[in-house]
Amino acid sequence: MPTGSNRIVWLVSAALFINYIDRGNLATAAPLMQEQLKLSATQLGILGSAFYYAYVPAQPLVGWLGERYGAHRLLGAGVAIWSVATLLTGFAGGFLSLLMLRLMLGLGESAGFPCGSKLVAVAVAPNRIGMANGIIAFAYLVGPAFGTTLGGVLMNSVGWRPVFVLFGGLSLLWLWPWSRVRVPEPARSTTVAATEGPSFRAILRQRGLWGASLGHFAANYNFYFCLSWLPYYLVKSRDFSMSSMAGLLGSAYLINAMAGLFGGWFCDAWIRTGRSASVIYKAMMALNHIVSIAAMIGMAVLPLHGSIACLFAYEVVLGLSSPGIYAIPQIMAGPSATGRWVGVQNSIGNIAGIFAPMITGILRDLTGSFTSAFVLAALINVLGLVGWIWILPRVAPLRWGGSGARNAAALP
Repeated sequence: MPTGSNRIVWLVSAALFINYIDRGNLATAAPLMQEQLKLSATQLGILGSAFYYAYVPAQPLVGWLGERYGAHRLLGAGVAIWSVATLLTGFAGGFLSLLMLRLMLGLGESAGFPCGSKLVAVAVAPNRIGMANGIIAFAYLVGPAFGTTLGGVLMNSVGWRPVFVLFGGLSLLWLWPWSRVRVPEPARSTTVAATEGPSFRAILRQRGLWGASLGHFAANYNFYFCLSWLPYYLVKSRDFSMSSMAGLLGSAYLINAMAGLFGGWFCDAWIRTGRSASVIYKAMMALNHIVSIAAMIGMAVLPLHGSIACLFAYEVVLGLSSPGIYAIPQIMAGPSATGRWVGVQNSIGNIAGIFAPMITGILRDLTGSFTSAFVLAALINVLGLVGWIWILPRVAPLRWGGSGARNAAALP
């Protein structure tokens, strides 16, 4: 990647790394907050979900605004909003103020993926998009492990309030190098004929958008299910201590992030040999969902060592598939439409963040075990296979026209 493209990719990666640290701090601080602010378990659950109440519906609007007024500018505004929300959380006095700040955090963080994907589509050559998304995936996948570990240590020493102030202040420092970035004009391409971007209506008519959105939802359901409930499951159902649970999951999350980096490199290496981008990206998505079906069931019913093996298998295939989640829309939609496409796709995909933790809790209370929740998570992967393999057409640049788009690779 050229130097300018490298800088954009690294700074977008840093923003999403910060994004996942800041959104996860509440879970780390929850035991301390509950005690000091006299919060009920129900209130903690509402605060956990409140982030997504703002984050999910804001995505399509942010994607549109980013393309209309500049993704560079809007991403900077988003980072500023979520950093201030994080900082102010350190001064929250109770449930209502925390609720407002979680909504503010979700609104700010909604700029991350639509604007970041738009910038990558503009700045990075198509045969380098896989590696760019691998670097970005590594950043946001390793963020929760880093934030939980460092945040937990600091909160244990100085309390939760100073940690929110510190993390919010450090997040604001990202704005200085970002203000010095200049985004290149998108290169002309023989595969994209239109000089202006397609209408939002034309984007919404694309079968590929809905296939990718369904696949994204299925992948995220498994991700949020594990992120929200695996610590509890390992401690309560598998008799792990808190320290051994943290060590195991920290290792799993790190392997997940490393697999994301490798997956991006491998996809680019495959494509540079002249082979089909569609084959490799669809294969990665199919591999994730097929292995995840077995892994979710195995984590619930196998003996301890088999269950752990299934956890690591899941983290590996999830990481390998992660670059494709955003590389696919960047390739298909192109620089003129990626922001809006990813805004819609990410909105639908993150609905899973609202439902997966809640449904799992309900099933746990109804049945007294996690088996039904793991089986449901396994079945959701069938939707992923339908979305990525059957609904999604060939992964190739779309030629946008006045009446919609056609797959450029299929044109004479």
